[in-house]
Amino acid sequence: MLITLCYLYLWARWGRRPAELVRATVRRLRASRCSFTFCGAAAQPPGARVCLSRGGRVFCVSDSQSIEDLNKWALFLVSPFILEAEHIAFVTESIWVQSENLQRSSSSETIVKWSDCCLPLACRPGDPYRLIAEASVDNFSKLGVAFMEDRLHMDNGLVPQKIVSVHLQDSTLKEVKDQVSNKQAQILEPKPEPSLEIKPEQDGMEHVGRDDPKALGEEPKQRRGSASGSEPAGDSDRGGGPVEHYHLHLSSCHECLELENSTIESVKFASAENIPDLPYDYSSSLESVADETSPEREGRRVNLTGKAPNILLYVGSDSQEALGRFHEVRSVLADCVDIDSYILYHLLEDSALRDPWTDNCLLLVIATRESIPEDLYQKFMAYLSQGGKVLGLSSSFTFGGFQVTSKGALHKTVQNLVFSKADQSEVKLSVLSSGCRYQEGPVRLSPGRLQGHLENEDKDRMIVHVPFGTRGGEAVLCQVHLELPPSSNIVQTPEDFNLLKSSNFRRYEVLREILTTLGLSCDMKQVPALTPLYLLSAAEEIRDPLMQWLGKHVDSEGEIKSGQLSLRFVSSYVSEVEITPSCIPVVTNMEAFSSEHFNLEIYRQNLQTKQLGKVILFAEVTPTTMRLLDGLMFQTPQEMGLIVIAARQTEGKGRGGNVWLSPVGCALSTLLISIPLRSQLGQRIPFVQHLMSVAVVEAVRSIPEYQDINLRVKWPNDIYYSDLMKIGGVLVNSTLMGETFYILIGCGFNVTNSNPTICINDLITEYNKQHKAELKPLRADYLIARVVTVLEKLIKEFQDKGPNSVLPLYYRYWVHSGQQVHLGSAEGPKVSIVGLDDSGFLQVHQEGGEVVTVHPDGNSFDMLRNLILPKRR
Repeated sequence: MLITLCYLYLWARWGRRPAELVRATVRRLRASRCSFTFCGAAAQPPGARVCLSRGGRVFCVSDSQSIEDLNKWALFLVSPFILEAEHIAFVTESIWVQSENLQRSSSSETIVKWSDCCLPLACRPGDPYRLIAEASVDNFSKLGVAFMEDRLHMDNGLVPQKIVSVHLQDSTLKEVKDQVSNKQAQILEPKPEPSLEIKPEQDGMEHVGRDDPKALGEEPKQRRGSASGSEPAGDSDRGGGPVEHYHLHLSSCHECLELENSTIESVKFASAENIPDLPYDYSSSLESVADETSPEREGRRVNLTGKAPNILLYVGSDSQEALGRFHEVRSVLADCVDIDSYILYHLLEDSALRDPWTDNCLLLVIATRESIPEDLYQKFMAYLSQGGKVLGLSSSFTFGGFQVTSKGALHKTVQNLVFSKADQSEVKLSVLSSGCRYQEGPVRLSPGRLQGHLENEDKDRMIVHVPFGTRGGEAVLCQVHLELPPSSNIVQTPEDFNLLKSSNFRRYEVLREILTTLGLSCDMKQVPALTPLYLLSAAEEIRDPLMQWLGKHVDSEGEIKSGQLSLRFVSSYVSEVEITPSCIPVVTNMEAFSSEHFNLEIYRQNLQTKQLGKVILFAEVTPTTMRLLDGLMFQTPQEMGLIVIAARQTEGKGRGGNVWLSPVGCALSTLLISIPLRSQLGQRIPFVQHLMSVAVVEAVRSIPEYQDINLRVKWPNDIYYSDLMKIGGVLVNSTLMGETFYILIGCGFNVTNSNPTICINDLITEYNKQHKAELKPLRADYLIARVVTVLEKLIKEFQDKGPNSVLPLYYRYWVHSGQQVHLGSAEGPKVSIVGLDDSGFLQVHQEGGEVVTVHPDGNSFDMLRNLILPKRR
């Protein structure tokens, strides 16, 4: 109430003068530890009180926002991280806009430069790009008013979207200050022995085919001075003694980056071995929630230059074809690196010539067959000479004595590539050739560690690694289409598609090796946080009985417990509640549910069952669906038909303890069924996995016009594309209690996740291309509902008529007709597969004419390897 009266008083006193209003509000309320936010009207914090509204933007006050962990922020080391007593710490969120699309303010008032009003302390790359800075109350207010009036300017194409004051914990500041001091000590320790860039010889560059090599070895201007414009100092200033710290304007400020780079480069080349080469560790959210251990914290890389970790993609002239190529290259790189740690931008030709992109580029990717203009080529080579990294993907760009020559026999053909990694190990894979190869000129630079050649008579060189200059510049140049998926329109035949899909995992292995060599981190993305379960029903009439049953079976704390798991049923979920693999909240309010990965209405419309799949437990991220029904499987009434569905698993299980990778795009579920012991299926429980496998295939191939999608079953529990690649699998756990089998059927199959192997929508895309059809891609929620529907029908037929009622459908889809396997070992006798016996085990035909039943050996990943004869009693 008091705060509200303050607002009214200020508004009455200062009326329509926004600058005075903002400044006075900040001064008066700053001691109350609240947060001040300048943002769009739709983005204001929950519960915030709006003090000023102007042009669709607001200034508001809300509860204090604090940053307790700076461990994931990149610190600007050129200025000590010390927050002055009368200053305000704040976070600016901004987005990057290509300069030709940047709309300048139409206001007649003076533009306010962000870098003139504050001191940047740390950054977190991502979308949005975040900067922590400090400023006086007056300057903070000035920034806020300029933002609201669209007069705030940030360098290098950054456009501010939000400014919010934050509280920095004292303990955090002390820890960061200590870390910064340690890092500064490491940097200042080396001896002052400057190292100069050696310009390439004129004669050597003539063989590259360029007339003016001057820019290739040009030494960047070395400058030192304060951010306010001190005079440059000579080389004699580079010493090992005390170094003055100067305030940095902004990570994207060209003048400051030039200053900072000169200082760091001077020290770095004095004694490079003393500079720790630590991996990047950035994240995109406002506050770090990772509870990192001490070794991880010590390994965190502090950003020495304040550069954004940008990956720039140059794909040629501005056209629709180039835009499509940009999306292809961006997609494959995003699968290899953590997009929360790196930002991938489209580098247009005009921007490449005009803008100072070299200051903020960790990797330049060139992916165009077009000839590169001379002035742009010189720009790229100057970037290399300054220590830049370049990846060429089927590009005309080359240097160092290597020439790109055409070889028509290779054009758009699938070839066998032998790729040598940095550790000298080899990877063999099928690749799509660009039709060109690299040949050595009369003079060339020493090759790097990576190389790749075709497995043909000429051993055509397709991947070369070329170091350049003395500052660590290097390029990896490729003439195979590592950037294109097997489903690309360039791939001409189904046979080529099959070869490329079979090598898709190794294609990513090669790409990650190249990117790692060029200095990027390709570590696996952080395991996503677990999310609550949502209790949903596919039929309205079952909702009330379900809630009544639940009320009778939860304990006093609203939980149902099993040996390994506790499910806590709650009406709503708040993010402060911890979720662990052993304790998961279940939200019972269906109105609170929404998900981009699971549409309940689509599931309802396509579930045509009497019992199965009627009650759904859904999670965005869960350890494994197989464990979630442990405490419910023996208690819930059969008519409720429990099923667990997840968008992603972190601990997916496969047969025999194998790990099942479960990314977004996989249809993941565990279904509970009960089977009477004294029934047709109860006497042949191994058939359950066969019924589920064939249900997945039938669910797809029974859709009108989808009958020729080549999805098949492989004994005993796999779903395959043809007989080439696994696309899914089934895991069955059964428990006999009294006269009833309680069975959990876990199933996972790839629907939309093309990488790193294959998915159902890949098959649909390839079918459309080969048959000029227009079949639509499928959804996971749609297919799960169809699979459960088909499975219930198959179980009913099996219970009514026995195995022979379903075996014809099973044999129609299985991959083993006439297949030969070995018994005992790879050297054992060869037998031919006949079919399944009455219990669901495999029958084979021996050379002597006898048909026998065989079992897996229990050790092989592939259940058809090393089959054994069961012991006879």
